[in-house]
Amino acid sequence: MTVDTQKTAGEYTGWQALVAQYQRPDLRKGIWQVINSFGGLIVTCVLMVFSLQVGYWLTLLLAVPAAGFVVRIFIIQHDCGHGSFFKSRRANNRLGAICGVVTLVPYTYWRKSHAIHHAHHAELEERGVGDVWTMTVDEYYAASWWKRMSYRIFRHPAFLFGIAPAVLFIVLHRFPRGAAEWKNGEKSSVWLTDLAILAAMIVFSLLIGFGAVLMIMLPIIIIAASVGTWLFYVQHQFERTYWEHTPQWDYTLAAMAGSSYYKLPRVLQWFTGNIGFHHIHHLSPRIPNYNLQECHEQNPVLQRVSQLTLRSSLETLPLSLWDEESRQLVSFRQALQIKRRAVAPAA
Repeated sequence: MTVDTQKTAGEYTGWQALVAQYQRPDLRKGIWQVINSFGGLIVTCVLMVFSLQVGYWLTLLLAVPAAGFVVRIFIIQHDCGHGSFFKSRRANNRLGAICGVVTLVPYTYWRKSHAIHHAHHAELEERGVGDVWTMTVDEYYAASWWKRMSYRIFRHPAFLFGIAPAVLFIVLHRFPRGAAEWKNGEKSSVWLTDLAILAAMIVFSLLIGFGAVLMIMLPIIIIAASVGTWLFYVQHQFERTYWEHTPQWDYTLAAMAGSSYYKLPRVLQWFTGNIGFHHIHHLSPRIPNYNLQECHEQNPVLQRVSQLTLRSSLETLPLSLWDEESRQLVSFRQALQIKRRAVAPAA
């Protein structure tokens, strides 16, 4: 299901009134989500410890649901960053910081970059913070050979969903990048998160051994990081997505045409904290994840968006460049055909 981004700007008039009732945090739902997410992770990790005595194959199998709980905890951290999970700002920030130790993502530092993503998502002149590196067809062919090669490597699925997430979450998140721009505790949040992670690793290493900690932690983080990167990618990088230059950029279209509805099986929707309703989330980040499905289902006007399933989402993998003329993401092969047609002599 696709949406014509040229004809939807007026379709969502008055959406602020529609979403207002779903923006109210529910303490009971929030607490229960914290219990079943952290509780599920703790139980699974305990089972992984005992599984080491059976065989590492079982440990790796258990790492899959454990990674699912980490993804779910990241969604809680994500909501806390938007101030939507609890009514209390202090409660959101404290819980978000705790989640950051589990996800290896420094909460305050990440919160700022993610706010920039929301403020400028799909705005061509504002790419580069909190998004997936995306070039236009013209930019790609105007770039140097080295930059084109770097971009092709970056966009290769093995790198984008395999190597890059592991490096980002395990290594790069340990250091404040662009520190001169972070002034409200973002830089210190990185060091405090690192310190908390180190303390946790020391404690667990004293209990079960450093080797066992790595054997349990690494597969969980690698899987969770790859899944999280895939979710972020596929919710914005689909064929008929939305990109626009600053003068014409529209917030509503960026949310409703530039974000997909990722229709997942129930169990995956649960583990991913309803983030598949990404169009609703970008339209109103103040809606907590546990209210997103209800908002989507009760407002047909908000259902007129690009819908992806597990199968159809795989078709987004080759899409790497934004073609401004056809207003769609294209593959490198399609981009080459576009370039050839552009330089072909007139008949």
